[in-house]
Amino acid sequence: MLRIAAALSVIVAAPSAAQAPTPQAELHRAWAAGYRAAFVCSSLWNGAGKPLDAIERDELTGIYPEIEDDVRALSADVDDGAKRVSVQYRDDMPPRVAVWTGRDGCVTLPIGAQPGETGAAQAPRPNLDAQPWPMGDRKASWPGLQERSGFALATRDMDRFGGRTSSLLIVKNGRIALERYWGGHNAHTAQRTFSVAKSMAATLIGHAVAQGRFDVTKPAIIADWQTPGDPRAAITTEQLLRMASGLTSDSAGNRTDAIYMGGASVRQWTVHWPLLHPPGTRYRYANNDTLLAVLSLKAALAKAGTPLDPAAFFDRLGMTRTFVERDKEGDFILSSQVWTTARDLARFGLLYQNDGVWQGQRLLPTDWRRFVTTPSGPQPDGAFGYGAGFWLLDKSPGVPADAFGAFGNRGQYVVVIPSRALVIVRQGYDDAGTRLDIAKLVAAVVAADGEDRRYSNGG
Repeated sequence: MLRIAAALSVIVAAPSAAQAPTPQAELHRAWAAGYRAAFVCSSLWNGAGKPLDAIERDELTGIYPEIEDDVRALSADVDDGAKRVSVQYRDDMPPRVAVWTGRDGCVTLPIGAQPGETGAAQAPRPNLDAQPWPMGDRKASWPGLQERSGFALATRDMDRFGGRTSSLLIVKNGRIALERYWGGHNAHTAQRTFSVAKSMAATLIGHAVAQGRFDVTKPAIIADWQTPGDPRAAITTEQLLRMASGLTSDSAGNRTDAIYMGGASVRQWTVHWPLLHPPGTRYRYANNDTLLAVLSLKAALAKAGTPLDPAAFFDRLGMTRTFVERDKEGDFILSSQVWTTARDLARFGLLYQNDGVWQGQRLLPTDWRRFVTTPSGPQPDGAFGYGAGFWLLDKSPGVPADAFGAFGNRGQYVVVIPSRALVIVRQGYDDAGTRLDIAKLVAAVVAADGEDRRYSNGG
C-alpha cells in the first residue's frame, strides 16, 4: 500500500463546534476527496500511466477553486495490486474510493459507500501498436519532416497561443506531420478529455444510426419521462445533442459535480430536471443533455439486444488507450469522463476527415459529418457555432469555413478541416488565468499548410 500526501499537511479529525464547517464546505471536502481519488486512479492506470509527482502537478492544480485547497491537502492511499485509490476526509465517514476496472477505466464510488467490488474483472484492451498507422503506431509519421516543416515553424513558440500545452499533433493527408509533447508526456500518455467526450458520444450515436438501431429525430428513450402528461417525453435525442432540450440546470454549463466528484449515478442526477423552455427554442450548454442522449442510446440498443460498449467501438479505430469511464451502475459518463491519448484523438479526427469511413468500412452514416457540423435551431453567443456534439469554427479569421472541432475544458481540442485534409490535436492543462486561443492556433497551422509539398499521399 502506497500513501500519497500533498505537501500541505492537514488534520482530518472532526473540528470543534466553534470551528464547525458549513454544510457546503463539508460537501466540497467530500467532493475534493472524490476528485483526488478519481484523478489519481485514472492518471495512474489509464493509458501508459503517469508518475505521482506529475499527477500532482498536472491533474490536481488549476481546478475548481472551491475544492482545490482540499484536493491539495488531502492524502491518497494507493493499492496497486487492487488498482484502488482511497482518500480519507473525515474520521466518521468511509473514505472516498475509485477503482480501476481495466476496460472502462476508473469507477468512483458514492459519498458514504464502503470500499467494495465494482464488478467482475474485465478483459484487457487489445495491443495493436505493431500494426501500421492508423490502426497501430508503425509508420505513423511522415519520415524526416517534422522539425523542418512549415507546421513546425508555425508552432515552435506555443506560448504565443496561450495556455499550458502537453501535446500537439498535426495530421496531414492521413499521416502525422508534427508531434510534440511537453512535461514528460508521450504518445501513450492518457489525459482526461473533458467535453471532447461529448463529440465521442455523438459519434457512438452516429454509429448506432448507421446500423439502423437508433433514430435521433424521435423522442429520447428516457423511462422516467414516460408518465402520461410529462412534457419532457417530447424531447428528441437530436435536441439533446444540439444543447436545445429546454431543460433547466443548476448552473451555466451544468457542471454535474455530483457525478464527477460525488459518485452519483448518471440516471439519478440527470432525469429529474424540469422543462424550462419549449424543446428546440433555446441553446443552453449542459452536461445533462449529452448524458441523457447516451441514456437514450443505451435504451435503444438494449431493445435490440445489444449492449452499449464504447471500448469495442474505439478499439475498431485503433483507439485502444481510450477509456470511457462509467458510474457504479454501469452508465457511461460521456459528457467528460473519458481519458485518451493525442494519437487516439488523431484517429478520432481521421474518422471524420474520412467522412465516417474507417479502413474501407463505413462506421457512420453517409451524411453524419454534415449533420453534426450543421447548425440547426438556437446557437450560442460567442466566436463559435454549435452543431450536434461538435463546435464550428466558421466565423474564425484565417480558418476554412468547413473547420469543426471537439472542444474540452482546460484546453482539449480536436479540429478537423476536411478541405485541407488536416486534423489538429492539442491537449493541455490550461486554467482560468491562461487559456489557449484555438482559433489563432488553427489559423497558424492553416497558413503553414501547403508550404511543404512533401506531405502528400505518395510521400
